[in-house]
Parts: sequence; structure tokens; C-alpha cells
Amino acid sequence: MFIFLIIVITIIAIIMTFLVLIQAGKGGGLAGIAAGGATTQILGARQAPDVLEKATWVLAALFIVLCILTNFAIDTGEQQRSILQQQSTQQGTQPLAPLPEGAEGAQPAPAPAPDEQN
Repeated sequence: MFIFLIIVITIIAIIMTFLVLIQAGKGGGLAGIAAGGATTQILGARQAPDVLEKATWVLAALFIVLCILTNFAIDTGEQQRSILQQQSTQQGTQPLAPLPEGAEGAQPAPAPAPDEQN
């Protein structure tokens, strides 16, 4: 499911990029592509920018929603184990307990001295 969502997001991004590049900042754009006003005959004088703008907004909203949904589709099935833990499991020994964060190379604290009573 995750791979499918990533592919759909990529396709939407490519189409949205194309739509943004077709649009013009201030006039022109799609109306200037076809010579002789063929675009005006097909989409109308003002309808072309409106359709492109609405399509861009719809694709942008769909893009954001799919990006959020993709986070829920990430496989969180099995926790990653270290190579040492995998080898000890294969050999039948007890796997090593993970070290707490920041404890790499740290030596254990000395045992406290017993209380002296007189």
C-alpha cells in the first residue's frame, strides 16, 4: 500500500508541475500557446485560466492528503534488531539487551559502599 501511495503522489506531483508551468503570471500562459486563438475556441477566453487554477488547487489538496495518509501506511510490523541480536538468536543464546541511549562505551557505575555501623 505504501509503494502504491508513493507512486500516486509522484504522478500527482508531475501533473501539478505541468499545470503550474502552463499557467501564466499575468495573462498569456495557455492562451499564448496556440496560434490563432485555438485555445480560446476550445475553452473560452477566461475559462482556461480558471480550469487550470482549480485543477492545481484540487491536485495540491489531494497531494497533501495523500502525503499525510502515507504516514499511516508505513509498515511498523517488526522492530529492527542489530546483527548481534540476530546472530545470538540463530545460535540459540540469549540476545543482548540494548544499551540505553548515550551509554555507548560507558562503564558501569561502581557499587555503593555498604553502610558502616558501629
